[in-house]
Amino acid sequence: MSDLGLAVIIEDDADMRNLLEAVLLQSGFEVCSAAHGRAGVELVRRQNPNVVTVDVGLPDIDGFEVLRRIRDFSDAYVVMLTGRHEEGDVLTAFHGGADDYITKPFRPRELRARLMAVMRRPRYASSSMALPVPDPMPSSPGEVYDELVIRHNGLELNHKTRTVMVRGSAISLTRSEFTLLHELLRVAGRVCSRTRLVRVLHTEYSRYGMYISQVDERAVEAHIGNLRRKLSDNQQYPRWVETVRGVGYRLAPVKAHPQNGAT
Repeated sequence: MSDLGLAVIIEDDADMRNLLEAVLLQSGFEVCSAAHGRAGVELVRRQNPNVVTVDVGLPDIDGFEVLRRIRDFSDAYVVMLTGRHEEGDVLTAFHGGADDYITKPFRPRELRARLMAVMRRPRYASSSMALPVPDPMPSSPGEVYDELVIRHNGLELNHKTRTVMVRGSAISLTRSEFTLLHELLRVAGRVCSRTRLVRVLHTEYSRYGMYISQVDERAVEAHIGNLRRKLSDNQQYPRWVETVRGVGYRLAPVKAHPQNGAT
């Protein structure tokens, strides 16, 4: 097995598949590929890869359905590749659990950089890769921060085991959702702009300078929306993620909200 593990390419265009194989091999992956969506899903199931690239326009089932099926059993990084530029497609991909979305044509160096950024996300939660901010301090009574666990309003996040519990029940989050939640908890009530959160999700890529588009910011909004849904957080009376209109998001204060089932 190579240093970066195994990558699966699901792409029907032979020229594009060859290009992706070359980029991933040069980056340090072992590579397997499939030309159809169903075959790609089964390949992911058998091989348990670290990274999967999925073309949206596949001949049998489209890439969004491939993504949905992969997410039923795999936590691999999934990067969607497509010639489509519509914002709705981008949001559909992120709502479905994609880690990144790259439009064609793309430069091989950009693809390599974004893959490396995606691959670094799990280490971010337990390393020094975060953007420089002061050490987190409790924003109000009831919030607890220690070396391994952050607790807030009945939620417990362990950034070593990458687990999230709400009132004793485990919550399954994607890497992006976990990273955003960890950042909001980590900075303890400070406002995180959408731009900042984009850079948090792309720590490695942003080192080289990163143009942040409206699509990138919409992706953060989609991840936050998914996070709220999984936490059953009420946007009007939030217990965890509070919107700062026109700016971004912050951790909701310790405060009981009967409408949200708080005690």
